[in-house]
Amino acid sequence: MRKIIVWTLLGILQLDAKEMGELYFSGNCVTCHHPVKTISAPSVVEFKKRYTNAFSDKKEFVNYMSKWVLKPTEKGSLMHDAIQKHGLMPELGFDEETLREIASYIYDTDFTKKGELDSLFPKKSLSNRPLH
Repeated sequence: MRKIIVWTLLGILQLDAKEMGELYFSGNCVTCHHPVKTISAPSVVEFKKRYTNAFSDKKEFVNYMSKWVLKPTEKGSLMHDAIQKHGLMPELGFDEETLREIASYIYDTDFTKKGELDSLFPKKSLSNRPLH
């Protein structure tokens, strides 16, 4: 019985971490990093592909991305072409644990799937808006 409780709690904690990563991502990162379009910074699909090619293991990806985003440097970047085009990403002021949650969410999410985009950019219904 104790094992079931422990596994249930671990599952809940993992779900919360993914949800928090998605919340942080959709509330902050998408301001510059659209999931599939390069606008003011590389798209998530673009930078994820570049960094997962270099760090295919999730732990390595999360470690590298969270440390780099904590204090971005041109030297540590794998995207010198994007820095030339858009400039170096600014420091965001997040702690490393928050950045780890975001990086983990990015690693686990397929941003090319429509359902993933819908959760980040929900369609606003005009019928729910009050009439003025």
